[in-house]
Amino acid sequence: MAEHYIPDNLPTRIRHYIDGEFVDSVSGRTFDVLDPVSNETYATAAAGQKEDIDLAVAAARKAFTTGPWPRMKPRERARVLYRIADAVEAQEARLAQLETFDTGLPITQAKGQALRAAENFRFFADLIVAQFDDAMKVPGAQINYVNRKPIGVAGLITPWNTPFMLESWKLAPALATGNTVVLKPAEFTPLSASLWAKIFQDAGLPDGVFNLVNGLGEEAGDALVKHPDVPLISFTGETTTGKTIFRNAAENLKGLSMELGGKSPAIIFADADLDAAIDSTLFGVFSLNGERCTAGSRILVHRDIYEEFCDKYAARAKKIVVGDPHDPTTEVGALVHPEHYDKVARYVEIGKSEGRLLAGGGRPEGRPTGNFIAPTVFADVAPDARIFQEEIFGPVVAITPFADDAEALALANNTRYGLAGYVWTNDLTRAHTFAQNLEAGMVWLNSHNVRDLRTPFGGVKASGLGHEGGYRSIDFYTDQQAVHISIGSVHTPKFGASTAR
Repeated sequence: MAEHYIPDNLPTRIRHYIDGEFVDSVSGRTFDVLDPVSNETYATAAAGQKEDIDLAVAAARKAFTTGPWPRMKPRERARVLYRIADAVEAQEARLAQLETFDTGLPITQAKGQALRAAENFRFFADLIVAQFDDAMKVPGAQINYVNRKPIGVAGLITPWNTPFMLESWKLAPALATGNTVVLKPAEFTPLSASLWAKIFQDAGLPDGVFNLVNGLGEEAGDALVKHPDVPLISFTGETTTGKTIFRNAAENLKGLSMELGGKSPAIIFADADLDAAIDSTLFGVFSLNGERCTAGSRILVHRDIYEEFCDKYAARAKKIVVGDPHDPTTEVGALVHPEHYDKVARYVEIGKSEGRLLAGGGRPEGRPTGNFIAPTVFADVAPDARIFQEEIFGPVVAITPFADDAEALALANNTRYGLAGYVWTNDLTRAHTFAQNLEAGMVWLNSHNVRDLRTPFGGVKASGLGHEGGYRSIDFYTDQQAVHISIGSVHTPKFGASTAR
């Protein structure tokens, strides 16, 4: 086993960033940050409480009400976003190293996340410059047009899987549209979030526009959601937490965008390109260590090709390279935290009584310590099994046979989640009809998750509320004000003008 790589110049203290300064918690409280490979503490992070959130929101509110950022022309804000993108891209190697160390993601996959983060800022810089709004004319009578205005302080709560890139999904549109922000990153992975402060500072973002408070969800996150001066919350995370946020945001009628859990199906019909489907479904559930909301973790396979698929799939899964996240040959690294490792390991044990174990089932050989789980494949899983119904968020997949299209659709929709779906068939009519009937916010036909930034991202049922992506993000982060101008005579009933008694 190769020696575990540790990046140079790792910080030992991770602080909040409020109104242009790095600060400790008012209370002085901290929490430990662990290396997923060794589970040893490598840093302490400031543990934000209500008073820290209050300071961050006050700074963001001041920057919104009196600062230049919301009042800049779109082109001026775009220039800052371009500089942010350039800085991210210039530091790609270093960012990927830190992201890999912080999360346990394989280095080859972390590199792609850094580039995608840069692209998010370029995309929204372009979008706000090209943005145009509706104008409607009633000839001789009226002109109507729409103003878009930033809303205020955006509360952004982000997850620990691919944190840097997912933070950029929210930061880029929130800032592009002229809002100020308070970011509460996941407590498991505060390292990469702390990099934004210096990047933004160097790019010329005014003080107070970006604020960062680390801490636990039930403390810092809860205070952010409940704060009366934060009119909108964008949250990505687990469904149970999303329900709590929904309840707590109701008191102040906040705008909400929530991308929650998933248990997405991949449906393989008998006429599919089997080799391509195997490549895609292996990548779809085992990339990013299986810690991805859109993972195709339920694979439904037509009975005519079921045994062939299972045999080939399991044989490939057994060959997936599990190793140190910094090794470029590694395909599955370490799960993010021992708490999450324990959860996934429990599901693996549950699966042994709910399905036929074809691959994995525990720790990979040669990895007695750390948060490592071998890619695990269960076949013959019943639709009421826990590993079929519940989100595991790890390198574990359940395979189930179906006899016809109707059964495939019933199985695919037989879950409380509805984030993504993947359909493999060469029948064009079936592909489009099946996609339309899937209860999923996003569907990929003959492909894994390859996303165009212009398209809406979000789920249905227990997988989310609202959509972001492209113009949907612009809609979420702005108020739309209709302005009506009369250009002709207006017929108005003359109340009180009559002399009749």
